[in-house]
Amino acid sequence: MAKTNFQYERRQKDLEKKRKKEEKLKRKADKKDEPGEGVEGEPSKAVEDGDEAEETETPDGDEADAAGQPK
Repeated sequence: MAKTNFQYERRQKDLEKKRKKEEKLKRKADKKDEPGEGVEGEPSKAVEDGDEAEETETPDGDEADAAGQPK
């Protein structure tokens, strides 16, 4: 009966782990490079609006800027 080559099997497992780790790091780096992209590839609202301050209504009915400060 043939002997199992454990060193070969171990080396293959190590190479597979290394490959998966590199792919994961690459995905993270790609994600960092594209901060304007949302989950489904759509631009996020912050990038879409740019530097314009958004006006919203406060609970008492007064208008406020994006920071929540009344006008």
